[in-house]
Amino acid sequence: MTITGIFSAIIIGLVIGAIARLLIPGRQNIPIWLTIVIGIIAALIGTAIAGALGVVPSRGIHWLELLLQIVLAIIGVLLASSLYGKGRSKVT
Repeated sequence: MTITGIFSAIIIGLVIGAIARLLIPGRQNIPIWLTIVIGIIAALIGTAIAGALGVVPSRGIHWLELLLQIVLAIIGVLLASSLYGKGRSKVT
């Protein structure tokens, strides 16, 4: 992966994480940096899965790849939200 590819993955991951967080109803009790990290990981894994499914790189938007990335990010945010909330106690 080139430097340009890494920066692209980070930027796409930021967007994917934000979209996932917006699509989940209610409030997620995780920090925004964790959402961003989840989005980056989901973007990388989604791209790998799309490549394994035979999605050929082209100049246009890969809707299947984008859908995979968003679904993975939603699952990741939900999982992190449930695990992160249990480890923190609220101070009143």
